[in-house]
Amino acid sequence: MATPATARPHEHGADEIDTGDEFRLLATLEDGPVKEQIRRRLIVAWLPMAHRLAHRLRERGEHLDDLKQVAALGLVKAVDRFDPDRADAFEQFAVPTITGELKRHFRDHTWHVHVPRRIQELRNKVRLAVKDLSTTADGRTPGIEQIAAYTRLSENDVALGLRALETYRSLSLDAALDHGDEGGDGHTLMHVLGALEDAFALVEDRETVKPVLARLPERDRRILYLRFFEDRTQSAIAAELGVSQMHVSRLLNRALDRIRTEATPAPAEKYRKAA
Repeated sequence: MATPATARPHEHGADEIDTGDEFRLLATLEDGPVKEQIRRRLIVAWLPMAHRLAHRLRERGEHLDDLKQVAALGLVKAVDRFDPDRADAFEQFAVPTITGELKRHFRDHTWHVHVPRRIQELRNKVRLAVKDLSTTADGRTPGIEQIAAYTRLSENDVALGLRALETYRSLSLDAALDHGDEGGDGHTLMHVLGALEDAFALVEDRETVKPVLARLPERDRRILYLRFFEDRTQSAIAAELGVSQMHVSRLLNRALDRIRTEATPAPAEKYRKAA
């Protein structure tokens, strides 16, 4: 019986490995130490083939060690699922299984920004087209019309694919900005993306006013609510409360003056806070 050990799989190509007898024997064995031993030998025998498939995708930006692990996982699945009575050669069965596992890895785990699967496929077609066309155009980046003619995609789809090229990897907010100066100036992406939020001041004002409002008489709070939250006129508030419009005006002004006085810190207090 030819075994992976005698075939020396690490020194020869996958097509030189004859493991047909081992797979047929594996299919007849019950679960146990003997079956597990043969299973492991088969995995080791075909591991170089799985690693070669991983090598083919190493230019896509993923670490080669990670790709090798994914390919090895696909190989294990292929060994466990292979039926020698239904397939002629293990390699013909294993290559699509391992390749599918690698493609799923790229689809599900390597995109920093989630995009639909169709856009991912457009990106891959456009990326390969740009690479192929650049080699025949003195390194110049091909235009949308040229890519569309090469891939037989619409110009709209090519534009989507080009846009998706920029979503595969995201930059950290701590990424240094390159202005062409040696050593840089220490500025990061956060410095150019940051902006003041106008609503922060409003939140601070509301929190400052809250305790002052809580100390107002209930009628004064009611008047303020009707005037500024329900947008009632002074006449409408007066009619609801059964008082004159002038009286509502006096109560409203008195409540607002109290809020301004108590919510605005004295100059000495402002100085202490600033210090």
